[in-house]
Amino acid sequence: MTELDLLADADARARDYVATSSARRAYPDPDAIAALNGFDEPLPTQGAAPEETLAMLDGLGSPATVASNGPRYFGFVKGASLPVAAAAERLVLAWDQSAASAVGAPSAAAVERIAARWITEILDLPRESAVGFGTSASACTIGCLTAARRTLLGRLGWNFDADGLDGAPPLRVVISETAHITLKKALRLLGFGLERVVLAPVDGQGRVDPARLPPLDDRTILCLQAGEVNTGSFDPFAVILPRAREAGAWVHVDGAFGLWARAAAASRPLTEGIDLADSWTTDGHKWLNTPYDGAMSICRDSGALAAAMNSDAAYATSEPDAQKNLTLEFSRRARGVAIWAALRSLGRDGVAALVDRHRTQARRLGEGLAAAGFEVLNDVVLNQVLIRANSSEQTERVRQAAAASGDIWFGPTIWQGAPAARLSVCSWRTTDADIDRAIALLARLLRADSAR
Repeated sequence: MTELDLLADADARARDYVATSSARRAYPDPDAIAALNGFDEPLPTQGAAPEETLAMLDGLGSPATVASNGPRYFGFVKGASLPVAAAAERLVLAWDQSAASAVGAPSAAAVERIAARWITEILDLPRESAVGFGTSASACTIGCLTAARRTLLGRLGWNFDADGLDGAPPLRVVISETAHITLKKALRLLGFGLERVVLAPVDGQGRVDPARLPPLDDRTILCLQAGEVNTGSFDPFAVILPRAREAGAWVHVDGAFGLWARAAAASRPLTEGIDLADSWTTDGHKWLNTPYDGAMSICRDSGALAAAMNSDAAYATSEPDAQKNLTLEFSRRARGVAIWAALRSLGRDGVAALVDRHRTQARRLGEGLAAAGFEVLNDVVLNQVLIRANSSEQTERVRQAAAASGDIWFGPTIWQGAPAARLSVCSWRTTDADIDRAIALLARLLRADSAR
């Protein structure tokens, strides 16, 4: 089989997978998972035929995938891949560029530069901001917090690049009580001991309470949230950020999915004042529905991010906005191309319509589940629906029964110290009929469990 034949075979298998995405189980059955043991074989002495390897990957792997690319996956905040974004990704893989800079990948650099400009426009963030296209909000948060630490220390007269942290003036980090685990991971990796991080108290929806906000000063990194992971709530940026700026603190906003609320007029008020922050992170592979993995670090002071992430070498010097100088990766693929393709295909109106539709569907889901007897624990302001049945045990039984049905999948969580379940509406494939189907299934399962 020639190289082109093999690629054609892969494309045919991929087309079949996508064509059947709506009919696939939301979560694989036990037999499909058990069949994955077929991959467990000794390292071959002599290589197998490429077409046989591809067939094995498809035959064993495809049935055991989680259908996050389908319409009834309500688990983690995962958007299905928009066709144009997935197609652009296929082309980028064929290019096989190391998209570190314009020298090695002129096409990728040009497209990603436009994508960066469009990101600041559609999210209405400071136009002078630098945008790095990284693997995830986790990696992009590390970049933004590194820039924050380096900048604050520089203002205090400390040369971080030369002298490191030993003997440096102490900095203080304030985060929400409900901060996402990836933010905590980034802080831990950067050496901010979690026992020393100051927690800002929150209200019943997981929003930072301005009245109980810890003191801020010019040695403080304050981390806020646009879209709390369970409730979808937003910290009160318009109240907190002016205080933070007056104090000289650096404010970083974790907006992995919630930052996209800013792209639609109806939900934009949730983000009022967010543009006063110093840095933001958001994902493309969540609400923008681009393929995994693609995220953005956005920094108001472009020089701060470029200096913190700089990786110029004697054999590879580049412009400050080269992606290798804005992200953790030196060798990287052009993750921004799929984001560019999604934005060009959807346009402002398309992105806004996607956000509006999912918010409406989330409210429909919440209202339907409340009518079915579930307790909806959050104000459904975005795309998250947080529920509990009549007890913690029943909540988990119903969730497991839903997963076993293969019709929908959503995950467990802990909210205010007790088990709950979280449903996220984020896929462009999800229709109102899919929402109604989920409501009917969960209502039936709750009735059946209550009648035991």
